[in-house]
Amino acid sequence: MADDVQLPEPAADLLAVAARVTATWLRRSIERAAGAGGVDTGDWDDLDRVVTDTASDLLDALERLLATDVDEQRNNPLSLYRGAIEAPTALLRTHGVPEPHIDRFAADHFPDDPYQLGPATWNDIDDELQTPGLTWGAWKAMTVLRRRREEGLR
Repeated sequence: MADDVQLPEPAADLLAVAARVTATWLRRSIERAAGAGGVDTGDWDDLDRVVTDTASDLLDALERLLATDVDEQRNNPLSLYRGAIEAPTALLRTHGVPEPHIDRFAADHFPDDPYQLGPATWNDIDDELQTPGLTWGAWKAMTVLRRRREEGLR
């Protein structure tokens, strides 16, 4: 992101916490899925690279989203996390981790997430993200509502 772009405080707080917890969440999710499939990740020489690369890409995308004007945003932070499961899923498949049975809803709505790595809530990533995630969401809603009122639309 350009050095001259200043994130609003709720966005900066969310990004700061995300930077602390994202790689840990990715590793934990991969290890949990592998363990559930009876596979040990201890000798995977590609695990660190996948976690590091995926976390870096995800945090870059999150920073770009948070720097985008709220009226121009076409997705949300949690959708970025849900979309960041491609490389971890490929890693699990490469190492022969069997895909678990998932319910029909999950299969229909999240077909690209057979290991159910994608988070449903902030707490699925890390409890520390709950408050900044909700605060950012409330700030965004307030900003949009205030603009619509100023435009005479609300």
